[in-house]
Amino acid sequence: MITPEFSRLVPVEKIGPGGLSRAVEASAAECLALASRFGVSAVVSLSCDFTLRRGDDAARGEVVADGALRAVLARTCVVSLEDFEQPMAARFRVLFVWSGTEREDTLAEEADEIPYDGAMIDLGEAAAEQVALDLDPYPRSPGAVLPDEATDATASPFAALRRPGVPT
Repeated sequence: MITPEFSRLVPVEKIGPGGLSRAVEASAAECLALASRFGVSAVVSLSCDFTLRRGDDAARGEVVADGALRAVLARTCVVSLEDFEQPMAARFRVLFVWSGTEREDTLAEEADEIPYDGAMIDLGEAAAEQVALDLDPYPRSPGAVLPDEATDATASPFAALRRPGVPT
């Protein structure tokens, strides 16, 4: 089994009838390792507040985790190629289920399922996975614009079709 860069294990037995709240925060070393995993210049900070409760399906060992994620990443702008800090904030829900009981047919609007061994859930890895899911594949620093040539209508590959005498 691969050890995650940011692991915060919580024993499921600690989740009582009233639920459980936990906050997790990545250390500097964990941020460095996560930056490599995410393929970003740096993870400046990463923290997440979780509210945990037992799910409705005890036969699957369900644990519902509602998270409030906050992170700051250093990204490279696709326009300027300069690094900039990109804040990230997200609310999400994941469903921890016993390994082997994951559903294949979950709908897009349902919570993602994360398998666990039956005794411990990993809130750090859940937060890291959410960051990875929310990464902008084409990060653009605030105010970055494409060069004027790219927005010029004559630069379009279809500009030649607009010339007089070209049949349409």
